[in-house]
Amino acid sequence: MTGMVTMGHGRGSNHLRPLLWGAAACLLLLPAMAMQFFPASGVNWSTFDFIVMGAMLAIACGLYEFGAWLSGSTAYRVGFGLAVVAAFLTVWVNLAVGMLGNEHDIVNLMFAGVLFVAAAGALLAALKPGGMAWTMLATAAAQLLAVGVGLAMREFEPRELVLGAMFALPWLASAALFRRAARQQASDGAKA
Repeated sequence: MTGMVTMGHGRGSNHLRPLLWGAAACLLLLPAMAMQFFPASGVNWSTFDFIVMGAMLAIACGLYEFGAWLSGSTAYRVGFGLAVVAAFLTVWVNLAVGMLGNEHDIVNLMFAGVLFVAAAGALLAALKPGGMAWTMLATAAAQLLAVGVGLAMREFEPRELVLGAMFALPWLASAALFRRAARQQASDGAKA
């Protein structure tokens, strides 16, 4: 069976699967526990909130699984994971409190554009590590541009601007990891 993926080595294996899905389940249980055992905490999620968060966590975990399946390279997997976490946090923050202003502020729609840059770039790069490195750099630039445009539109608190700009860091780290994966791939290709 030559087409079979070797589990435990390289492409297809994912030793983090139980930890990943277990952490997602625990994260989803936290607000339920807070509502049950700490009613004064102010946590008051509706059924819809749990459905949305469950869907977001399932999509994020599924995307990471896909990234782990694509490559056995640790740098690629961590880079892909960081990109997924950055996208997840961008959506979560904007739904919960808004990156700039509040969750109802129209300026936060720009961060959907950041996610579009990441998704469209990944598709154009065919998920290859070299192209993904450039895509993550473009996504970091889009993040900073969105914060800059927000600042030009009106005044926000400095901490909002700093935190919004800091969201470029995981995109940049992801770019560096994809670049490393591309170098490893080129080095492996030269050896073959």
